[in-house]
Amino acid sequence: MTAQTTTVEAPELASQRIGAATTDRISRVRISLAYLPLAAPISDAKVFAGRQKPLTEIAFLFAEIATEGGYEGIGFGYSKRAGGPGMYAHANEIADKLIGEDPNDIARLWNKLVWAGASMGRSGLTTQTIAAFDIALWDLKAKRAQLPLAKLLGAHRDSVQVYNTSGGYLSMELGQVLDNIDESRGNGIGGIKIKVGQPDTRADLKRVARVRGHLGDGFPFMVDANQQWSRTTAARMGRVLEQFDLTWIEEPLDCYDAAGHAALAASLDTPIATGEMLTSVAEHWNLISAHASDIVQPDAPRVGGITPFLRIAALADHHGLSLAPHFAMEIHLHLAAAYPQEPWLEHFEWLEPMFNERLQVRDGRMFVPNRPGLGFSLSEQALAWTTETRSFTG
Repeated sequence: MTAQTTTVEAPELASQRIGAATTDRISRVRISLAYLPLAAPISDAKVFAGRQKPLTEIAFLFAEIATEGGYEGIGFGYSKRAGGPGMYAHANEIADKLIGEDPNDIARLWNKLVWAGASMGRSGLTTQTIAAFDIALWDLKAKRAQLPLAKLLGAHRDSVQVYNTSGGYLSMELGQVLDNIDESRGNGIGGIKIKVGQPDTRADLKRVARVRGHLGDGFPFMVDANQQWSRTTAARMGRVLEQFDLTWIEEPLDCYDAAGHAALAASLDTPIATGEMLTSVAEHWNLISAHASDIVQPDAPRVGGITPFLRIAALADHHGLSLAPHFAMEIHLHLAAAYPQEPWLEHFEWLEPMFNERLQVRDGRMFVPNRPGLGFSLSEQALAWTTETRSFTG
């Protein structure tokens, strides 16, 4: 019998060998808080139910990360109506944790940041703050590789079918909604979503019927109740809405009602979509494992960035679900392009003033830009709307 020997490496030699895998180090992190004003106040069903005030501005937390090797990445998180100052305050607490770290170790850095604020929870404001840093790290990694982020992740397509939401809010008169639809279709948009969930369901049905008639048969058409229906109302409305050949009914129930969504999804031919308000992988897993929707709608800035988004997408694909990320098309275009099944992308032109670049839409699809990383940079207007900023260095 031959004796086995084990060689124990000196700690200092092991440290040197492990350290050799480090390719670069983060030398500077800059965070900024900016407010994007909307052209007019926006209302959905949450406003009509008295639960929220009209939306007038969006707060953005930007993170810019630079390395000793000369690479830079940019990412953002956002908040509507409330939370912007809280995100910026938490970013101030954790940004310095990235200094000196290898920017390629994105998953490890995500864990480091989330545990730095774990006493506040691993969802909600903490993860939405981390999203800005995580997205910046992925942008940086793709720029280092000189690839669009979709290509770095492994794209399944170079364009994604796109639908518009911003033209269909309840605060808009029906005539304006119809004009917005014509403009969107003229600009190459391939689907239309409008808001429903008014206290009078007859008003919703009248609005849906007019829009379907305006679009004609077969054109992709979605409705969004923004979580404002009860289980009974959702079941009744779902049955009536079947006649309109909807692509999906979005957020018919409270986002945490997995059982209610599952029952609705099982009883209707029209697909059910939900998930935009969730802020963690665990929350999405609760819906996915309960078979609570046909279409998952994760929001990378809300769930904590691209790192957790990819975990959610893998779970959804494993369960054979469709994908339609919420908002932030500048980020989600790349993530949708890398999803195995044909997804949908939500078009909001609201964010365009924040960036120098524009995304191309034609023939019902949005095209992945050939620029490295996410492919956007902050505009002078974004800088003018910035109210606070701070830099961290080694």
